Amino acid sequence: MPTLIKLTDAGYAEIDNDFVHVADEDDAPNADAVILSHARFQAEGEALLAAGRKVGVRLESDQAVEDLAYDLPRLSVVALAFPKFRDGRAFTSARLLRERLGFTGEVRAVGDVFREQAGFMVRCGFDAFEPSDGSNAQEWGKAAGRFRHVYQRAADDRAPAFEERA
Repeated sequence: MPTLIKLTDAGYAEIDNDFVHVADEDDAPNADAVILSHARFQAEGEALLAAGRKVGVRLESDQAVEDLAYDLPRLSVVALAFPKFRDGRAFTSARLLRERLGFTGEVRAVGDVFREQAGFMVRCGFDAFEPSDGSNAQEWGKAAGRFRHVYQRAADDRAPAFEERA
């Protein structure tokens, strides 16, 4: 099970991962909290939610986050996949989830996730991370706070440098 680092009010912390990633070819899960593909969620999501389970959906980088718009209020987690380091489409998806679709649940980065991307992920709206580089919460927090000033607005609502100077 990969490490789960979550942004909390107190900073970054390693927490127990309550969610089980379920592959499409696996049998129906017995876990109380599951993360499914979008296709599997469409097929089985209603039954899982009716049973009182917490449900998350994993979107691959080529899937449109807007397809979840109707279901977002019922989802606990949206896991956005980074298939490889240089594929940044999940950054855009996270920002759309937070700013356009108003999603207030957990936005989790999964896949090829490295701490060098931490600051950018937080700015785009991610608040949970499954790092593939083995980094811990302390390293992740240090990487996320690496740059003191920012130069544009983002989902994290930090004031850009031009506002700090005013």
